[in-house]
Amino acid sequence: MIVNGNRVKKKPFPAGGRAKSPGPRAMAGRLRVIARTGDRRRGWLILDGRAMPVALGRGGIRADKREGDGATPRGIWHPRELRYRADHGLRPATHLPVRRTRREDGWCDDPADGRYNRPVRLPFRASHEEMWRADALYDLVVVLDHNERPRQAKRGSAVFLHLARPGFEPTAGCVAFRRADLRRLLARLGPRTRIEIV
Repeated sequence: MIVNGNRVKKKPFPAGGRAKSPGPRAMAGRLRVIARTGDRRRGWLILDGRAMPVALGRGGIRADKREGDGATPRGIWHPRELRYRADHGLRPATHLPVRRTRREDGWCDDPADGRYNRPVRLPFRASHEEMWRADALYDLVVVLDHNERPRQAKRGSAVFLHLARPGFEPTAGCVAFRRADLRRLLARLGPRTRIEIV
């Protein structure tokens, strides 16, 4: 398969069950996320010459990310931590710090609040996302360092890697995966992995 002029293999990542801790050589140094030709709301994640399908933001990929624009931010980001629903599956193998999602977990998306683009505890008065979702999209969530240092109001919040809706419907700005693909990818992710969204 040709993706943006490069030949990549369109086959699944190696299958893996609940592995012990992945070895240090398994960590990915760099991966790329690109939009599909003709459909800016869907794309590919490319790692080691292999591509897996992803859903992108309804606004496509944009360098000038703004709160509420539905765009996936162009740039190089690093994964900070994995959050997972222990009641919806086993803890995945990963090099990232891991945290169980709790019912009271939220994420502030109100640019006027001092906790903008930070985790918060519910109940919370300002605008926020609930991390404990009924639709299972946040059963696995990789928090990225987008708009973290420096954190700027209205430059976007809650940009994650998470699970996709059926049919890869577009996201509000995140990158979304099939469950099996994200679990396999997690085994390769560490804090030093560079995620290049182009």
